[in-house]
Amino acid sequence: MAERLVDVLNDNNTVLHTFPVTLGVAEAKLSDTKFEEKALSAAAHSQLVPTEELESLSARMHISRSGAMTPYGDSHDVLMETKTDLDRIVRQRAYELWEQEGRPEGRSDEYWHRAHEQRLRERAYRIWEQEGCPEGQADRHYSWTCGFEEV
Repeated sequence: MAERLVDVLNDNNTVLHTFPVTLGVAEAKLSDTKFEEKALSAAAHSQLVPTEELESLSARMHISRSGAMTPYGDSHDVLMETKTDLDRIVRQRAYELWEQEGRPEGRSDEYWHRAHEQRLRERAYRIWEQEGCPEGQADRHYSWTCGFEEV
């Protein structure tokens, strides 16, 4: 897996948001274009701008001038996680679940899958909240979040 931060910009070249994007290694070797396309897709889903302005958005690879690269501006930290962050959080949560249930032997996969499912649901919920809590759309947000993580 290859991870990059990608800035999404409006037509004034102002950074609206920086998305953490993860691609398979084979895809990542092609060019930065795949990372940029995925960031623009995330921007459309996040509704950074009205639908009629989506075509005016552009993307570029994030450039950090110093220190660790961090996403720009979003206070919804669950949405800024990179694949590495997600894996770390899932591992930690799986361990906590395992401990809470008495450390049963031979069930590590079960705990990892439960923890992963919980974290994806948290991410989907935050996106649903950002869209104004539209009634009847929770399943769509969860499906989109799962699909975005698999790419």
